[in-house]
Amino acid sequence: MLINNYRYCFISYIVLTVILLHSGCKKEDDENISQAYVNITIDPNSTEYQNLNVVGGWLYLIANPPSRGIIVYRLYQDEFKAYDRKPPYLPDECCNSYGCTKLIVDLPFVMDTCTVSTFQIIDGSPVDGPANVQLIQYRATYDGQLLYITN
Repeated sequence: MLINNYRYCFISYIVLTVILLHSGCKKEDDENISQAYVNITIDPNSTEYQNLNVVGGWLYLIANPPSRGIIVYRLYQDEFKAYDRKPPYLPDECCNSYGCTKLIVDLPFVMDTCTVSTFQIIDGSPVDGPANVQLIQYRATYDGQLLYITN
C-alpha cells in the first residue's frame, strides 16, 4: 500500500509538472502574429512598388482589419521586413489629429503616433518611450521575384 502511495504521488508530480511546463510554453512566433489574416504577394522590383526597389526603401500596404496596414522595409537586396501598423503597446489609443494610434515610418525608426514610442525598423525592437514589446511582425519571404507577406 505504501508503494502505491509513492507511485500515485510520483505520477501526480509528473503530470502536474508537464501541465505547468506546457502552459508556460509559448512559441516565439505567437508574440508576433497579429489577429489580422495576412496573405499578400507583391513584386517589390516593379514600378508599382518603386520605393522598395532599393535597399532601405519602405512603403505602406493595405491589409485586412483589425490590421491598420503593413509597413514593408527592404533590409537587404534579398531580405524584407513586414510589420503591422497597429502598435503593440496600447493599440486602441485615440489621442490626436491622427485619430487612433498607428505606426509611421521615420527612418531609421518606426514611431507610434500616440505614445511616441519608437522602434528599430530593422528588427522591430523598442528603442524609446513606454512600449516594451516588439512590433507585430509578419513572415516576409522573397523568392527573388515575388515577396510573400503572411502570418
